[in-house]
Amino acid sequence: MTDGWDWRQPGGSPTPPGSGAAPAGRPTATSPGTPSGSTSPWWSDALADPWRDPYAPAAVVVPGPVGAAEPEPVTDPDAPGRPRLRQLLLIPLVTALLAGALGGALGYAFAVTGGVAGQPLLGAGQQDPPALAQRKPESLAGVAEKVLPSVVTVRVASLGGTSEGSGFIVSAEGHVVTNDHVVAGGTGKATVVFNDGSTAPASVVGQDPESDIAVIKVARNGLRPVEFGDSEALAVGDPVLAIGSPLSLTNTVTAGIVSALDRTMQAGEPGGPTRYYAAIQTDAAVNHGNSGGPLVDSAGRVIGVNSTIKSLVADGQEAGNIGLAFAIPINQAKRITQDIIGTGRARRTVIGAQVGGTGSTAGGGVRLAAVEPSGPAAGAGLKAGDVILRLNGRPMTDPTDLIALVRKFAPGSVVTVEYRRGSSRLNASVTLAADAK
Repeated sequence: MTDGWDWRQPGGSPTPPGSGAAPAGRPTATSPGTPSGSTSPWWSDALADPWRDPYAPAAVVVPGPVGAAEPEPVTDPDAPGRPRLRQLLLIPLVTALLAGALGGALGYAFAVTGGVAGQPLLGAGQQDPPALAQRKPESLAGVAEKVLPSVVTVRVASLGGTSEGSGFIVSAEGHVVTNDHVVAGGTGKATVVFNDGSTAPASVVGQDPESDIAVIKVARNGLRPVEFGDSEALAVGDPVLAIGSPLSLTNTVTAGIVSALDRTMQAGEPGGPTRYYAAIQTDAAVNHGNSGGPLVDSAGRVIGVNSTIKSLVADGQEAGNIGLAFAIPINQAKRITQDIIGTGRARRTVIGAQVGGTGSTAGGGVRLAAVEPSGPAAGAGLKAGDVILRLNGRPMTDPTDLIALVRKFAPGSVVTVEYRRGSSRLNASVTLAADAK
């Protein structure tokens, strides 16, 4: 029974729909990329589809838009292409950054682990500097920086060679204080070497051998004078700096403390004057060449003039620092300097009495061998034979004590004297005077 259709191909047997054979003269469809002549399992001829409606048209044609543009070509992102300029510049930049980061990491690793294997790590880790290392004005470095421009080296030519010491500027007019034993024996001329290494000639204004103070003057403008302190306000243990030119080493700064106050002593060279000191004792290193240089407090104020040292060497040997140095109190040195600048000579303070013997009496104290009739001691009621026990509270144990302490004060000063007469202890107020010479 038939449905009216002839399913046979010309010259062949009937072919049922869905047999997979295409009608004669019709090409077989292939999938994209499949070689011609091979049938794609995923792409079949619609006319040979066994489920095709036989009444449907053979093809469906959809008209395209009029004037449609050609489709843009699609670039395969996986296909190799030509690198752009941005890529060419970016590659070395990234490489350099990576290399720098790697080098920094390796450097840090070497630093924290000691660097090369087996090498120890030197120094402690970085920390904030302590306050002292910041060089504040009140630090030792700040004080030295403040005072050094006012400190000079003094060189004096003499028949025996050149004497060298230190000094410090005390006026904008060029006055310089130094020790008498620095300029003694010279020709009255000196050379001053400043902090910056420059030099200038100087002349001696005046000297006081017994107090060991001398004043010279240099002709130069723009000088910076020192600031004076108060030597009477010092206390044992106060920090101090000694500045000068020990052994020709200019601009040398050493530090120490006040070891003692009113340390009485006498000094002098053979054949020269005897000098009496009621000195400031310090353990700051002082050597030959420091003579005449300033001793300054923690505020940079001059409180003494470095003058002498104690040493353990035998006679004829060169003495050196053993931590026993002595300075003239600046209150005394300043007064003598003003006298020298004003009158050319210094006044010497006296009590109007002579001491006898070379040591203390039995029971302590210093015996008066003679008393000048019109002198200060006589005016206070003291007599020959009286034993001075204390002067302004300072015990007297040797005649040097009385002489040195009296000369420390300015003429006109009133001092209290505790003395013994027989078995009685008495007190008196003595107004010191200037020597008539």
